[in-house]
Amino acid sequence: MRKFIFLLTTFALILASCSVNERGNEEWQSIFNGENLDGWTIKITGFPIGENYKNTFRVEDGVLKVSYDNYEKFNGEFGHIFYNEKLSKYKLRLKYRFTGEQVAEGPGWAYRNSGVMLHCQSPGSMLTEQDFPVSIEAQFLGGDGKTERTTLNLCTPGTNVIMNDELITRHCTSSSSATYHGDVWVSAEVVVYADSLIHHIVEGDTVITYRKPQIDGSDLPEGFPLPDGTLLNAGYISLQAESHPVEFKNIEILRIK
Repeated sequence: MRKFIFLLTTFALILASCSVNERGNEEWQSIFNGENLDGWTIKITGFPIGENYKNTFRVEDGVLKVSYDNYEKFNGEFGHIFYNEKLSKYKLRLKYRFTGEQVAEGPGWAYRNSGVMLHCQSPGSMLTEQDFPVSIEAQFLGGDGKTERTTLNLCTPGTNVIMNDELITRHCTSSSSATYHGDVWVSAEVVVYADSLIHHIVEGDTVITYRKPQIDGSDLPEGFPLPDGTLLNAGYISLQAESHPVEFKNIEILRIK
């Protein structure tokens, strides 16, 4: 009961501190203009920052797309596209959907797999051959039409979190979400309150909550400057390209004061 009351109180404080206009409405800001990739920076494994290998990230019909139609096969070119502003306390919402077929030789675990990375290191600080930024991942998974497969799960490249007063060191933790099969658009939202609470929300339902995102000193790229246990109170957000075509739209930020 105490934990339940604590979560309700936290939600109330967050809602009360959000940016609002004179009429009391929340002031969401679109961070994707639907025309080009201005305001975003690409980093793909094996290539320098800013190189959009084989036009993996593109904008078509007002949608930000991850496409592999120029690939013969996948050879570890994991990609991330970073919004250029560093963020600390905010809500992020967007819609995503998986389409088509996974590119040849994409890893099995990456089938209908993408996500939004939170509190990321900057793209310029990533090593050329680094696959994933040190970050907290709100993982997007699509169903295969047969089995259950939750989405908005938690994954932790180079990080750990606290859940139910326990330090979580496993790489991924499943959420309580429904499974979304086919090419349907799914509404996703995260509430990020610096180095305190983070909530993952799918179609209006909170499906996982954790706190105190922090550095995992045993799982870091060479030369990473932050020591084990350092709390992450800010960073960048990025969208993933992991070998399956995926689309994003209606990408918006609400800053929490």
